[in-house]
Amino acid sequence: MDSCYFAFLQQVEELEQLQQEMLLLAAKPWCQHVNQRDYQGGWDVLPLRCAAEHQTAHPILQSFAIENQQLWQDLPALQQSPVLHQLIQNLPCAVKSVRLMRLQPGAVIKPHKDEGLAAELGEARLHLPLQTDAELYFYVAGHRVPMQPGELWYINANEMHWVENKGQQSRINLVIDCVANSWLQQQITAGRVDV
Repeated sequence: MDSCYFAFLQQVEELEQLQQEMLLLAAKPWCQHVNQRDYQGGWDVLPLRCAAEHQTAHPILQSFAIENQQLWQDLPALQQSPVLHQLIQNLPCAVKSVRLMRLQPGAVIKPHKDEGLAAELGEARLHLPLQTDAELYFYVAGHRVPMQPGELWYINANEMHWVENKGQQSRINLVIDCVANSWLQQQITAGRVDV
C-alpha cells in the first residue's frame, strides 16, 4: 500500500445519537493531554477503550497507547454509550485505543508526528468529528483535511500534522487507533484524497 496523507472512509448515520451520548460524556472528568509541549490552550481527553492492563489505572495511562499491547478493554464510559459502543464493535478491524479528544477554542496542537501510526506500517488512526467549527483547521503534511461532523476519516499520523481551533466552540473528535487490516487498507485506497 502506498503512503496516503488522509482518506474519507464513510459518513456515519447515527450522528445525532452520537452527539447526545457525547454531551453525557462531556460531564465526566477528562484528563489534560499529557504532552504539554506539543500544544497551547486547552486540549483534553476522555479514554473509552485502553490496554487491558490499564483498565483500573489512572486515566492518563488509559488515554494513550504508549507501548505495543495485545489486549484491549472497553472502559465503563464506552459501555454506557450504546450507540458509540455499537459503532466501535461494527468496525471490521481490530480496535485498540479509543478516546474522545476535545480542543478548546483558541487552542493549537503544534506540528508533530506520531511515529508508526500509518496504514502502510500496520496501524491506523481514525478521526470522527462529533462537534467542530468552520474555523477548525486540521492539517496533515501541509494539506487541510476537510473533516465534517459525522465523517469518519483516516489520518496518517506518521506524517507531520497540526490543528488550530480558531472557532467559538470546542472541537470534539472520536479518535480510534486500530489495526490496518486488508478491509481498512481497501477503504483508505478507495477514499484517498489526492493533494
